[in-house]
This record gives sequence, structure tokens and C-alpha cells, in this order.
Amino acid sequence: MTITRRAVVDDSFLPDSLHPIIRQIYASRGISDAEELALNLNKLIDINRLLGIEQACEVLHQAIVEQVPIIIVGDFDADGATSTALMMQALTWLGSQHHDFLVPNRFEYGYGLTPEIVDLAHLQQAKLLITVDSGISCIKGVAHAKALGMKVIVTDHHLPGHSLPDADAIVNPNQPGCSFPSKSLAGVGVAFYFMLFMRKYLRELNWFAERGLAEPNFARLLDLVALGTVADVVSLDNNNRILVEQGLKRIRAGHTRPGIQALIEVANKNQHQLVASDFGFALGPRINAAGRLDDMAFGINCLLAPDIISARSMAVELDALNKSRREIEQGMQQEAEHILQQLDFAQDNVPYAFALFHPEWHQGVIGIVAGRIKEKYYRPTIVFAMNDVGDELKGSARSIAGLHIRDLLEYIDSQHPELILKFGGHAMAAGLSIKKEHFSKFQTVFQLTAEQWLSAEKLQGLLMTDGELPVTLISLSFAELLRESGPWGQAFPEPVFEGIFKIEQQRIVGDKHLKLVLSQEQHMFDAIAFNVDVKCWPNAMAKQVKIAYKLDINEFRGQRNVQLLVEQLDTITP
Repeated sequence: MTITRRAVVDDSFLPDSLHPIIRQIYASRGISDAEELALNLNKLIDINRLLGIEQACEVLHQAIVEQVPIIIVGDFDADGATSTALMMQALTWLGSQHHDFLVPNRFEYGYGLTPEIVDLAHLQQAKLLITVDSGISCIKGVAHAKALGMKVIVTDHHLPGHSLPDADAIVNPNQPGCSFPSKSLAGVGVAFYFMLFMRKYLRELNWFAERGLAEPNFARLLDLVALGTVADVVSLDNNNRILVEQGLKRIRAGHTRPGIQALIEVANKNQHQLVASDFGFALGPRINAAGRLDDMAFGINCLLAPDIISARSMAVELDALNKSRREIEQGMQQEAEHILQQLDFAQDNVPYAFALFHPEWHQGVIGIVAGRIKEKYYRPTIVFAMNDVGDELKGSARSIAGLHIRDLLEYIDSQHPELILKFGGHAMAAGLSIKKEHFSKFQTVFQLTAEQWLSAEKLQGLLMTDGELPVTLISLSFAELLRESGPWGQAFPEPVFEGIFKIEQQRIVGDKHLKLVLSQEQHMFDAIAFNVDVKCWPNAMAKQVKIAYKLDINEFRGQRNVQLLVEQLDTITP
């Protein structure tokens, strides 16, 4: 990666009360109006703008009136888990007495509302199915449900294909004709909006007063919305930043559910100092571990735990699953590196894309390994594992900036219709299934298509920084100000700074992390670089380094100190 400084942009329209560096950071990330800094709930986009939401409320209202069995069909990631938990809680508050959830086991049924999942719901006498974080591509599953006499509401945020399922209602900001300005809502965000509109719909029918029900305060769901939004790595546009900020405020103030509190504890995080990145790197992976290695129902039940004692018990098991996932991931990554070494490419002649397969790889972890390879080589990567269905391979793709991976898969499918059995996803991540016998051909086609779609310039990964920090601002107080200026996340990146430092100390900790003591102008700073190449570090010959870093706060035994999180480490040759 090449360290590149962001261009200075006009920030004069932002308040003078802001620190000048913060003001420039905001402007460089697209803040165009001071009002965008007020992350209040009354600034959320109007719920009425989501296409299909009123029809969804009509269908759900009828089901609650008749008290028919409702099944929520979730997904096996953190967004799907939080969406499912949110719907379960909200439906109870709205007066439903007969609702439950199903989550497809990725090893048996695959993704989404499949005909097999519909059959399971039918065995439970379901009359209404509500999908969360899935459904927009489940044409066959929806058709099967309708044939069995069920009604279906699809709530999703993924991009639709050429045709939509024949559901009774579809709520998805990315469906054709939807004017909702934010196309980046996570699945949990769509579910939250649906429940907000449902409360409004029932209020206008005098529902709560007639039944003696307390009108629910749906702000109590914002902890789930914030967690699922960040964990799904959707763009933090202004609307999503409001949802995340409000959820964080509630958690920090102690207003969160036992399941999230327990996950914070097992991750050794400070609840009152929680930041958005903790959702993505601490809480989210523990929930995801259930879906990757076992059954996501366990993660959902943790989020729905009625008390802290039961929540802690489940959180401990999720933590153990996450440790197992890490061990599996490390082994798979080593095997992936061995496969890449056999390709025998030079450092200046890396292929434009990678498609990798090993018959013993665990399909629950392929997405993480694809991400690791993509990060190291800065190439779009698909990692395949054996599916439990016959001779099929299941693949998980991760892409780089400038290559919309779902669009590329759609193009391949149009040019080679025999290659891909099914696919779906986003610009940066996607999933697909192929026949094992077609892997070699797919690998070739994928690499050639990526080479056609990518320019050499797009393969030169750029690490954008916000410039150098004066040494006096490499401080605990400025690090706290940066935290308060968030939330930071996808498409609204946490500030990264650059600078030249002298190495005072260096050592490896935890097998592959480089712990450093750096100095600049007689000031000493702790720093850490994760997952370094231990063949190159520690480096006794290195006396000075240019680094790109985030300003972090390290908390240890009650002490809080500034720490540099090293994103890029370049040795300066004398």
C-alpha cells in the first residue's frame, strides 16, 4: 500500500468552534453542511419514503389481529442476528403472541428463504413469513411459500436481481422505484424502519389504547441497530451515522440488553467507552462465530437473553466459538499462502485476482480468509470450500475499491451461464455456488474478467491519510476528541495520520504483532502493528520508519494512555 495524503478541501462552511483538524477531516469525508453533524433521531430520513412499507404493515397487522403463527426467517451473520432479535422483540411489544424465528443453517440449507426452510416453517404451521436481511433473491422460496398458502413479507437491503420475488410486500431501499435516499441501510436498519412504521400504523388505528398496551419505545432497539449496522460494514452515510451514534450513546449510558452487555464483558471492552469499531472487531465476530461454526440461533438467543446471568453463559460459549474460528482461520490462511506460493508470481507481477479452493477448508470461515488475502495482496479474492450439497463448491468473495464484485459475477454469469449456480451480494463482498468440476474454468474466467475490468492504477492500493499531526497533538486528550467526533466506519473512515519516527524499542508479542516504542522530537510513544511479517520484523537495522497510524487509547489496569495503531510501516533507509 502506498501512503497518500488527502487533498486539502474547503472547510470554511463548518463551525469555527470545531478543532481545525477535525473540521478538515469532516469536510474531506463529504460533510457539506453543519446540520449533518447533529446526529439526532429527528434527523433520520422519513419512514414514509420506503417503498412497500405500508403494504407490509397491512399484512402484518392482519396477522397480529388473527394471532396466526409468524416466522421470522433470518440470516447467519451479525446483521441477520440483530435483525431477527429486533423483530422478535418488537413484535412482542406490538402485541403478537405467536411468533418465532428460523435461521438457515449454512451447512445444510445455504442462504435465505429456500424451499427447504419454507417446509420447516410450514411444519410449524406458519401463516406469515417475514424475511430479514435476505429474501430479495429468493424467488423459488417465496413461490413455494405462496403455493403452501403462506403470506410473505420480504425485508432486505441487498441488491435485487433481474426479477423480484412474488411476495405480499417487499421493503428494500434498493428495490426498483424506491425513493429512499439512503441505499446503505443494513438489514437491521430496514427492520427497524419497518417496525417504526408499524408502530405509527397501529397508533393511527388506536391499537394500543383499545388493548391497554403501552406504546413501545423503539429507541430501546437502537443498540441492536448500531451493532448490526457496523458489523455488516455498510457505508456510514449520515442516516446510518445517526443510528450508530444513538445506539452507542444508549450502550455507554448503560441502557442496553443483557446479551450485548455480556458480549462487551467477554470481549474485555469498557462499556462506557465503547466505540463503533468495537462492534466490528469485538462484538460482531463473536456473534458471527455462531453462524460460522455452529448455529446462529445461539447468537440470536444471546441477544434475546432475559437476564445477565443467562446472557453471560451464552456469551462465554460464543467467545469460545470465536477462538475456535480463529484457529481454523489461521490454518486455512497458511494453506492459502502455500497455494499462492505455488503460483510462483513475482512481487511486481501479482495476478489481477485470486480464486482459491481446498477440499478441507471450512465453509464458515472462507469469507474471512478471502478478506485476509485481499488485504495482503490488494486483489479481489474468492475462496471456495466444499458445500454439503453433492459436488458443489461454495465461494465467498471480497473485492477492492473500483471493482463491484457482484456486478462482475453477474457479467460472468451472462457470458458463461453454465458456470455459476447462484450468486448475490454487494460491491465489496459476495457469495456464490459453482460445480466442483467447473472450478478450474471459473478460476480462469474470473482472473481474465478481473484483468479486463481493472486498470493497473486500481491495483495500486492507496492508504489515505489526514496528514501529519503536530507532536503535541499525539495526546490522550486529542485521541478522546477524535473518538467523540465519530462514529467512524465504512465510507466515513476513522482518521489516519502519517509521520516519521525513530525506533527506540521493538519486539514481537502474541506471535505476530510488533510492539514498538517510537520517538519524535524527544516525545516517546507506544505503538503496535498487528500481523506483521515476522521474517522482516523485528529489524535491528531499522532505525527510522514512516508510518500511517490511528490514534488510539490503550486501557490497561485502569490506566488510559495514547497508543499508535500502525496501519503501514515503511523503513527509511539512511
